[in-house]
Amino acid sequence: MKLGIVGLSQSGKTTLFNALTRGDQPTTMSGGRFDVHTAVVDVPDPRVERLSEMFRPRKTTFAKVTYADIAGLESGSGSRDGFPGPVLNQLSQMDGFIHVVRCFDNPSVPHPFGEVNPQRDLEALDSEFLLNDLILVERKQERLQDELRKGGGRKKEEIQREITLFEKLHAVLEEEKPLRTLELDADEEKILSGFGFLTRKPVLVVLNLGEGQPAPEIAYQWPHSALVPLQGQLEMELAQLTPEEAAMFMEEYGVEELSLSKVIRLSYDLMGLQSFFTVGEDEVRAWTVRRGASAVEAAGTIHTDLAKGFIRAEVISYEDLIALGSMAEARKQGKLRLEGKEYRVQDGDILHIRFNV
Repeated sequence: MKLGIVGLSQSGKTTLFNALTRGDQPTTMSGGRFDVHTAVVDVPDPRVERLSEMFRPRKTTFAKVTYADIAGLESGSGSRDGFPGPVLNQLSQMDGFIHVVRCFDNPSVPHPFGEVNPQRDLEALDSEFLLNDLILVERKQERLQDELRKGGGRKKEEIQREITLFEKLHAVLEEEKPLRTLELDADEEKILSGFGFLTRKPVLVVLNLGEGQPAPEIAYQWPHSALVPLQGQLEMELAQLTPEEAAMFMEEYGVEELSLSKVIRLSYDLMGLQSFFTVGEDEVRAWTVRRGASAVEAAGTIHTDLAKGFIRAEVISYEDLIALGSMAEARKQGKLRLEGKEYRVQDGDILHIRFNV
């Protein structure tokens, strides 16, 4: 999972990046230049720790998430031709966005618009993303009309189907709605899979608050989006502490959950993701798949050979294994079951894939 941290200048993107990654990137102004910092971090999951205690493997591997702190996005940075190529390339590679919106007031960190207005700032960058997608859709529409007129390639019915789809996209964007408001069928999803439209990606809006500041009322009701208030500076400082020190300060400041855990959990929900596990003496490992993934899809996540030669999956839920205490007891109690290719993997399932290649 790759999540791009975006927002206007001085919104606190790098502060949040440091909080999420326990990093120490400088939080000074980038001067509007395009810059990207990335970091890969473990997805916090106490279930992995508990399984590791049970199996005592030689290696324990958590699921991973990549954060990209994308600087240089300003209101008006997208021209009538869309975002510059390097910027668009980075944005389109992300699975989702964390949109940091400034709510704190700090005279020593001047707001680029002169005053703090979270609703305005949120809408400003959203408008840039909408405009960029509209430009891409219109370009594709022109190419499709040329292809239909010239002929000699694909079937006309296939081209016309794409024309109809892109007319639908254009109509939504013209209404200033993100493309994630559209319900698409499997064929339409397949057609659009390679385009990387920005407004199709899930968005977690982080309201970056000052210490003790209440969260403002924000109007933001789009599908596959959510808002979460965080005290970015405080979270960054907590991330630099030892677990014992952090627990003490969290209690003092009333922070119930560190931003790393909260942001990942909400991101998983928005993107429709879940975790399953493989266990053994060699390794206990967490894997990430989409909700509703079949057993053979999960096998392919581990290795393509397991999907190709899939026979059966041995499955037990995390809760059942913990309650019973061992795989041997799970077999004895009939809780370890065999499932076929079409079994829908559940969050927390522990899988052992039987295969033959």
